[in-house]
Amino acid sequence: MELESKSAPRNFALSVDSENKVTEFKVFSVSTPHMRAFHVSWISFFACFVSTFAAPPLLPIIRDNLDLTATDIGNAGIAAVSGAVFSRIAMGTACDLFGPRLASSALILLTAPAVFLTAIANSAISFLLLRFFMGFSLATFVSTQFWMSSMFSAKVVGTANGVAGGWGNLGGGATQLIMPLVFSLIHKIGATQFTAWRIAFFIPALFQVLSAYAVFFLGQDMPDGNYAKLHESGEKHKDNMLDILYHAFTNYGGWILALTYGYCFGVELTVDNIIAQYFFDKFHVNLHTAGIIAATFGLANIFSRPGGGMLSDIVAKRFGMRGRLWALWIVQTLGGLFCVLLGKVESLSGSIVVMLVFSVFCQAACGLTFGVVPFVSRRSLGIISGMTGGGGNVGAVLTQVIFFRGTRYSTETGITYMGIMIICCTLPISFIYFPQWGGMFYGPSSKGLTEEDYYMKEWSLNEKENGFHQASMKFASNSKSERGKRVESAPTLIDGTPNIIV
Repeated sequence: MELESKSAPRNFALSVDSENKVTEFKVFSVSTPHMRAFHVSWISFFACFVSTFAAPPLLPIIRDNLDLTATDIGNAGIAAVSGAVFSRIAMGTACDLFGPRLASSALILLTAPAVFLTAIANSAISFLLLRFFMGFSLATFVSTQFWMSSMFSAKVVGTANGVAGGWGNLGGGATQLIMPLVFSLIHKIGATQFTAWRIAFFIPALFQVLSAYAVFFLGQDMPDGNYAKLHESGEKHKDNMLDILYHAFTNYGGWILALTYGYCFGVELTVDNIIAQYFFDKFHVNLHTAGIIAATFGLANIFSRPGGGMLSDIVAKRFGMRGRLWALWIVQTLGGLFCVLLGKVESLSGSIVVMLVFSVFCQAACGLTFGVVPFVSRRSLGIISGMTGGGGNVGAVLTQVIFFRGTRYSTETGITYMGIMIICCTLPISFIYFPQWGGMFYGPSSKGLTEEDYYMKEWSLNEKENGFHQASMKFASNSKSERGKRVESAPTLIDGTPNIIV
């Protein structure tokens, strides 16, 4: 018995495939539900980034007010990114079970109080704890990527994920400009420095709350509707949490991408935490100038991460999945080389130039990573996205603990070693292999396995008899574009029946 749609055919403003995912990406469109979901998702993620990294550009003031030591500052920076390690995996599970709209809006509202309460922080411990809980909001990245993968077809999913993630990450750069400006305005009105920085935190807190309501009231989980109604109507199978966890955790590709993402996005988070203070201390620029320089690193996301997603889609058109993997390895390795160079440059102007080039490659690698993620698993897409996103935070935590906590290494030495880590941790990409498409060094399996074979392995015979696998079958058919034009891949089945039943 197969699940049958119980609703009338739907009309959409943009062209769609058999899953009702759009096959074109029109960034200035606000059509429902695809492009509206795109806009509310990246704006809400942007708001969470602004809140989480609102403290670093004001650290010279906060440091004096709370008597923070270098170790206290390092620990707070680690806390801000460690909070999202498990929340990102939990967010992936929530997206698979309840949908990205409810999962995202709930998390944004639950973490907003931590932003408000920063205004009354009075010790190193309270400051650390508040940054820790604020960091949970970065799990909205997972819902953003899940949402885009649910709304956009294989041909443009890299671009959609790249632009949504990149524009959301802009918050890390924008807050370097916003918070010093807000602080200065409040200070000029008459507040003391130690009062002005506290009042300034109300701005990102209010922005975060408003974005949560936008997600809930303006967003839609899937092209065909919200999860609750689709489950109720029978159009969408209500999956079992243990099953989706099993298929995610036993897929080695997800673990490799979690590792490599730890040294592109994880590095980006690390730089967001250290770069303003680095320029302030090493080159003796003022707070406002240090904020502007630091902001350029994050603001490069306006084109660099989207560019990575677009590059992933472009190379896939000709070389398929193998092209996506090669592009990811090359770009991320180059990012590591420029990171090493950044730690060696001694002049202010040279450091700024190298930092900008490094930021482009680092952030483009993030976009390229999520050009691959949607194809690792169809059934456990949320968990795989959460694992990868969580890997980014793990990488940030480890990097800051090893290289930027305390006084063991100077900041420039830490940056150099961080670049070496990027290069080393990018190498495992060569082990990712899709039997139907191949990997970096090997073509598709000689056994003639197809897209249907790969994605049907996630469903039991009983589940297939009940038709629960139909969405995966549609996805398998639409993902044949990953064969590319020049790379030999598995043959297309005539009757659409997988060769192997697992």
